[in-house]
Amino acid sequence: MNQVFPRPQSPKSWHYRELNAKNPGLDHLSNGLIALAEAGHPVVAGSADLQYSNGLNRFAERFPDRYISFGISEQNMVSAAAGIATTGMMPYVATFASFLGLLTCEQIRMDVAYCGLPVRLIGHHTGISMGFYGTSHHATEDIGTMRSIADLTVVSTADGPQLEAAIRASADHDRPIYFRTGRGREPDLYDPKADFVFGKAIEHCQGEELTIIACGMPVYPAVQVAKRLNAAGRSVGVIDMATVKPIDREAVLAAAARSRLLMTIEEHNILGGLGAAVAEVLTEEGTGTRLIRHGIRDEYALIAPPTHLYAHYKLDEAGIAEVVSAAIG
Repeated sequence: MNQVFPRPQSPKSWHYRELNAKNPGLDHLSNGLIALAEAGHPVVAGSADLQYSNGLNRFAERFPDRYISFGISEQNMVSAAAGIATTGMMPYVATFASFLGLLTCEQIRMDVAYCGLPVRLIGHHTGISMGFYGTSHHATEDIGTMRSIADLTVVSTADGPQLEAAIRASADHDRPIYFRTGRGREPDLYDPKADFVFGKAIEHCQGEELTIIACGMPVYPAVQVAKRLNAAGRSVGVIDMATVKPIDREAVLAAAARSRLLMTIEEHNILGGLGAAVAEVLTEEGTGTRLIRHGIRDEYALIAPPTHLYAHYKLDEAGIAEVVSAAIG
């Protein structure tokens, strides 16, 4: 028998939907999907009981017959998305990155990538952004896991507008994609109407002393740090490597030729992630340029609010300024 529970009246109560709906950056996920559906693309969206955390409730309200709530069954969701893709539809499925990039790894590999199906997988609340939910909800291995799967494009967006642009661009991408995005509270750096090109890095500024190559949440603070240092007479460049796979090799090599030092910054284990991908390019091309990898140093992240964790791991603006300043002088 269904029971109706009264709404808590205390202002100190934790209203789940209200709190989880305050992720403005993730509204761009629905914005992009709604735009594609309205343009005539056969978009279908699904989530593992997290439509209020990732904003897909807005898409569901606009297109209720195109939204599937799979409940807490992430592996089933991915396999079902693969089946949907065989019918000519364009499935976009989303859940926490810790579950999508790790729990459903087998389904992504066998049902999606091995079959070459154009399923779009959106892992949100990446890295340590789940904060006090703890190790089970932290996603600091998903880049390494996903980029090792053949025929799977891996994208790590810096903010909501860039996610929206990438979602729109994915309509013309006929292979599977793993999107990695934050918790929806990152400062906006990009315009959602800007073009997004898979496999193409975005260069914010050039530097002779050091070039930062970042992806995801650290891109915005890295840009702010470079602006301050360059205004003070230093020479620091920033590249947003939003597409981790296939990586923009030309951008990496150009930065290596121009800068005395490269530094990768990522909200991820430094093993297997963006830093490893850049190191592979440098080693294969024999550049000899020194690389510093900055991120989570092969450990299980601590449990604390996200802002505190960003500060602890030096992934916020102050922390990035500290590690960059130490590297160049």
